Amino acid sequence: MQNAHIRHMLSLLRFALILCLFLWNTLPAWSQQVLHMEEHDIKPYYFGITLAVNQSNFKLYHDQIFLKQDSIMVAEPLKTIGFNLGLLANLRLNHRFDLRFNPQLVFASKNLYYRENYPQRETEKKIESILLMFPLQIKFKSDRIGNMRVYTIAGMKFDYDLASNARNRRAEDLVKVSRNDYGYEIGAGFEFYFPSFIFSPEFKISNGIGNVHVKDPNLRYSNVVDQLKSRMIVFSIHLEG
Repeated sequence: MQNAHIRHMLSLLRFALILCLFLWNTLPAWSQQVLHMEEHDIKPYYFGITLAVNQSNFKLYHDQIFLKQDSIMVAEPLKTIGFNLGLLANLRLNHRFDLRFNPQLVFASKNLYYRENYPQRETEKKIESILLMFPLQIKFKSDRIGNMRVYTIAGMKFDYDLASNARNRRAEDLVKVSRNDYGYEIGAGFEFYFPSFIFSPEFKISNGIGNVHVKDPNLRYSNVVDQLKSRMIVFSIHLEG
């Protein structure tokens, strides 16, 4: 399992390195071009769309019963890949700060891995989520460098899970999660100005603060878990007008 986690992280780091090298080679030529969309800098508001991929998982806290029993020896989270679709609304506050609302439909899977002694077996519990995510962020912008700008974001979010299994009444192999979650987001990105639109690649961390685990002592895979908190790394492409 640890090797799979390392491969996921290496893939993300490799992608980030390729993107940085591309930007490094592109920026000098980009900054010397004729300025595009100069009037955009004084727009009071504008809109866009978001396409993204995510790597999601849970941060797992074991219950005290995990150390007292000898049936389930390992319980740990797995990282998986999903994707996001969203809209974007941006309100200009001043030449440095914007207020941004970026509602998204998120398809994610936060799976759990178990290794048992009696009987000896490995089990993967798939916890699939279809999230309505509502992030509200403050965006801090640099000055334009020709047709490019750097920015950072920070804010809060509320998630509603359309695929939550909290009310299910199936057998003892269930791990229940709540429909509602809230958390914080931080990230950074670039804005590249073209003649008729803005292309914005962005990396962000989107983490839940609340415990989404619905504890049920009658569920064997659930009672060894105390808390589950959502974790997500997102690479987004925003197309803005």
